[in-house]
Amino acid sequence: MAWIWLGLAGLLEIGWAIGLKYTEGFTRPVPSLLTALSMIASVLLLGLALKTLPVGTGYAVWTGIGTVGTALLGIYLFGEPATAMRLVCIGLIVSGILGLKLASG
Repeated sequence: MAWIWLGLAGLLEIGWAIGLKYTEGFTRPVPSLLTALSMIASVLLLGLALKTLPVGTGYAVWTGIGTVGTALLGIYLFGEPATAMRLVCIGLIVSGILGLKLASG
């Protein structure tokens, strides 16, 4: 169950990271509220996952999911560059996430 909590926490991290763009410096109330709620829920779910997962693994996977998802959505939503080097680096992060999952059992 901890991996499910961690996966959901990672997805919410993507949500709040992308949400920050839409808050326009926290001047827009609805995106600001949704972003803040996503931040809180993400950290709470991370906390639940860390009850049983090692903190180093859990935190690294959480930030990795957030990093990869935010980078990919940045490319898709905001037209950020999708250079070969950038995509290779995203792939390396995914490899690291999978490696940590496999190493933790």
